Amino acid sequence: MLDLLKGVRVVEMTTIVLGPMAGQMLADFGADVVKVEAPAGDLARYVDPRSPAGESSMFANSNRNKKSIAIDLKTQEGRDIVRRLVAEADVFLHNMRLQAIERLGLGPEALRALNPRLIYCSAIGFGSEGPYAARPAYDDVIQAASGIAWLPTYTGADPAYVPGVIADKITAIYAAQAISAALYGREKSGRGVEIEVPMFEAMTSFVMTEHLAAASFDEAARPGYQRLLNRHRRPFRSADGWIAVLPYTEAHWRRVLEEIGRADVAGEPWFQDATERSRHVGDMYEILSGHMPERTTEEWIATFERIDVPHSRVNSLQDLLADEHLQAVGFFRPTDGLPTRARSVPQPVVVRGAGEAPDAPPPELGGDARALLAELGFGEEEAEGFIASGIVRAAGTGTREDS
Repeated sequence: MLDLLKGVRVVEMTTIVLGPMAGQMLADFGADVVKVEAPAGDLARYVDPRSPAGESSMFANSNRNKKSIAIDLKTQEGRDIVRRLVAEADVFLHNMRLQAIERLGLGPEALRALNPRLIYCSAIGFGSEGPYAARPAYDDVIQAASGIAWLPTYTGADPAYVPGVIADKITAIYAAQAISAALYGREKSGRGVEIEVPMFEAMTSFVMTEHLAAASFDEAARPGYQRLLNRHRRPFRSADGWIAVLPYTEAHWRRVLEEIGRADVAGEPWFQDATERSRHVGDMYEILSGHMPERTTEEWIATFERIDVPHSRVNSLQDLLADEHLQAVGFFRPTDGLPTRARSVPQPVVVRGAGEAPDAPPPELGGDARALLAELGFGEEEAEGFIASGIVRAAGTGTREDS
């Protein structure tokens, strides 16, 4: 954990991956993130696989360095506790549908009236001003809506989801970035802002940065960056496995073509012109693919190292755990002190010159309830009354089924 956001309090009322990952990014940079959960807890707590002690991998990898308080928002008292938390906070982050957050009286106008310096961030499915605003949104839905699931059709395959929660995680990065920028802006203006981060728009931006292509300049043109959509652009089969190679510049292609005995291609008139060469990239990929089975993966790696052409073996998930580079930088080391940890997924950004402290494990459900209630000015008797009545769930009280 770094100290760059030390002193910033974030009230995070989110579940599953999008909001929790955004909150964890802020916590990794030193923010004091208070995770507000329902009495049953974030659903991600119960997603398999889990450790023998019951900790979910999904939850653990998205919720380190946070505090937890579990509040029944169906009660007026519960909503008042959230308002009390927000009154002194710097950031409020939620991923509820806008109609639902408004029904709770926790919408942007209400909370920013309470705290004008508040940065209010809604991480939602679809932008509030469009016709899809009220739709529910999950990762698969957004992958389909944003066009990323359609991209495989350009190479002759059926539409397919990226086998990962890519929409949630990309939107989380946009949210954390926007919140960080807003915090800096507030240092100059003294005012908070309202931020809306819609998954659909975030993923469409992510997909279309390169794929808007010719449609950037011509309303009638078809979008799509053709080099990326060429059916010959893929990992190549070697004699004993798979390897990726990307000859990108003219020099790269010359060295590769010479290596495979096809220097004649570099003598073609179209090869000398970058635009024409890009139009023939599929032909060059096809030529290259025909020669890749002639050597093993290790032989190709040695070759591409020697001629200085970008490449990589095609790693499986298991391969990543043994990758020599990731081992050298200590990537999967268990950083957060969770007793059952064998590995964790760390903050991948290296910041030199900032203060650091050990990461804290993901919080036990309601693990900080009593301390936070005391911090908010509630007396011990009042706090215990909240817990006894079920308005607040503290660690070790109740079960998932009770909620």
